Amino acid sequence: MFKVGLISGSIFSMLSVILGAFGAHYLKNTLSEYSLSIFQTGVFYQFIHSLGILFIALLSHSLDNINLNLSVWFFITGIFLFSGSLYLLALTDVKWLGAITPIGGMFFILGWFALIIKSFKI
Repeated sequence: MFKVGLISGSIFSMLSVILGAFGAHYLKNTLSEYSLSIFQTGVFYQFIHSLGILFIALLSHSLDNINLNLSVWFFITGIFLFSGSLYLLALTDVKWLGAITPIGGMFFILGWFALIIKSFKI
């Protein structure tokens, strides 16, 4: 999981910076203030959970590869569903995409919960 977490966390972090810059420099002139705030929320949560993935990868490596896979996969799924739905909602204004966002949020919560449970076993 160390390699998967390090690679995916790094890629998602890099994409967060790229998407943040894209929103700040290009989308601010094309989207409404409301849509831009939706987009920025997606970037923020993607970046936070990308750092979470990196943290978990490093933690699992330093603790003799303790199995923290579930947290990483929950975070990755959450990024796609939560942040991805917000990006699409902001760019397309397709309202039903907003129904996917809370599902992604639940995956974020499950990722943190799985980390808490594993922490008690360390």
